[in-house]
Amino acid sequence: MKQLAILFISFILTVPSVAQVDTLQHVVEGRRNSPEQQQKPYVIMISADGFRYDYADKYNASNLKHFRQQGVAAESMLPSFPSKTFPNHYTLVTGMYPASHGLINNYFYDPQRKESYSMRDRGKVEDGSWYGGVPLWVLAEQQQMLTASFYWVGSEAPVQGVRPTYWYSYNEQIPFESRVQTVVDWLELPEEKRPHLITFYMPEVDHAGHRYGPDAPETRQAVQEMDAQLKQLTDAVAETGLPVNYIFVSDHGMTQIDTDSTLPMPAAIDTANYWVSGGGMVVELHAKEQSKRAIKRSYKQLKQEANGAYHVYTRNNLPRHLHYGRKDDAFRRVGDILLLTDAPKVFHFGTRTPSPGTHGYDPVAVKDMHATFYAWGPAFKEGLKIPAFQNIHVYPVVTELLGLPYKHKIDGNKSVAEQVLD
Repeated sequence: MKQLAILFISFILTVPSVAQVDTLQHVVEGRRNSPEQQQKPYVIMISADGFRYDYADKYNASNLKHFRQQGVAAESMLPSFPSKTFPNHYTLVTGMYPASHGLINNYFYDPQRKESYSMRDRGKVEDGSWYGGVPLWVLAEQQQMLTASFYWVGSEAPVQGVRPTYWYSYNEQIPFESRVQTVVDWLELPEEKRPHLITFYMPEVDHAGHRYGPDAPETRQAVQEMDAQLKQLTDAVAETGLPVNYIFVSDHGMTQIDTDSTLPMPAAIDTANYWVSGGGMVVELHAKEQSKRAIKRSYKQLKQEANGAYHVYTRNNLPRHLHYGRKDDAFRRVGDILLLTDAPKVFHFGTRTPSPGTHGYDPVAVKDMHATFYAWGPAFKEGLKIPAFQNIHVYPVVTELLGLPYKHKIDGNKSVAEQVLD
């Protein structure tokens, strides 16, 4: 009997107990802003997970609509493929596509390491060897500019041996009011100890979108509660008197899926010969024996079985616009064969009915995957609307604003920075 090696299922069922939650602030001692960096601007980069490009208008997020009028609003922002949380949060702070920085999904198998990464595995999340690229806080700290993170993918790991000066292990136990006070406390530190870049993550809209769907009243409520919290944060920061710039982003959108007619594990997948990872709209098969002939045979069998119900690719023939194929796969983590669905279809290998809302589809094909980008503050132009753009270009916006030069290669460029910065 075949033993299903579905890597992500066990991870989803693994939930840490409250007793294990680390709610303490971590501080890297001995760091100081250089005199030059003390003169630089301040940036708070806020992510509202799952905040679809149209949510501000759809659910009348009045505070957010006010803020975007004072600064810059993009029509939308295209997440990178796959439009999942971990890959895209890390893309936002590295300027690299997921296949380039290595964090290719929330859960994935690395055939070189012969082990799996899971966003629910603290050991993996805090292991810097999984993360490529140069996150914004690493770039800043390398140039003697202090940073802080109230959650962001990658901030808990010593990427290139560096974490933000002030950081937290991810948990949802700390009340929002305490998070706001912590940000204020950071900004009221003496200049040599004060962070100039703060990342701040808000998960609630994504939770509601998954659990109830993007059109549900509960999602409307989550958006409006987030909007009120955003005003609470900005009002408190304003009391410091500092000229703070805000960049409000999301990692992806959300869409309603077909929960009644999900796609089962294809019969053509022989799990004795393949590791299977992913799920939903992206399933990846890693051949245990790297035989080109065997992979080609499996590919043909899957194409025949799919019969148009889903797309079958090898890592060599993926659509170029996904930036996910062999040429982009810097860490050789992308599967030998990939199965991709069209919205609203998903693969579902478990017994429980999937949640009605999800994301992960190709954002070029599915507009509901589009994310949000708004920015305001003294460094940004006022009342500016710009066309949709890819999220790889956010990194240069921050580096230009903070005056942080870099020489390493990224996938983004300064085109958006040149449009939005004053």
